[in-house]
Amino acid sequence: MTSMEQIVTMLRGLPGVLELAPERGSEFPEIAWGDHFFYFSPDGTVPNNRQPYATIVTKDYPDDVLSRLEAPDRWRVNIHVGGARFEALLGFPPGAAHLDDRDFSEVDVILPHPLYAAQGWVAVVNPGPRTKPRVLEELRLAHQADRRRVERRAR
Repeated sequence: MTSMEQIVTMLRGLPGVLELAPERGSEFPEIAWGDHFFYFSPDGTVPNNRQPYATIVTKDYPDDVLSRLEAPDRWRVNIHVGGARFEALLGFPPGAAHLDDRDFSEVDVILPHPLYAAQGWVAVVNPGPRTKPRVLEELRLAHQADRRRVERRAR
């Protein structure tokens, strides 16, 4: 099982998770085919008022090419960790991310997200032995945080 399969399997096992995984030929935009978007949504409907808490992308997007996902067997997991976790993981707050001098194509390194660092997102290209345990834990925490937000709004 590849790291991506392990991560997807772990996420699918979380309570109330909704995975949106557009496939070739689906009604979703072609650019999203093959990618995965994860929400806390126990009723199984895709939320229209919030972003996913985690995504796995398998290719470059027109405005997001710095991870060099066009190369074979490259993919990236993106996690909304929030400001405090971002700073704990990277050593600086999200708004202070100095993105100009970063290599966002590094493999198995927790990095600020190339586009959404200021919103508290981190990214890892091809998580491996150095980052996979931390990535799995951050995904669990992101799921719990999304669950808390959904439950708080429902009250």
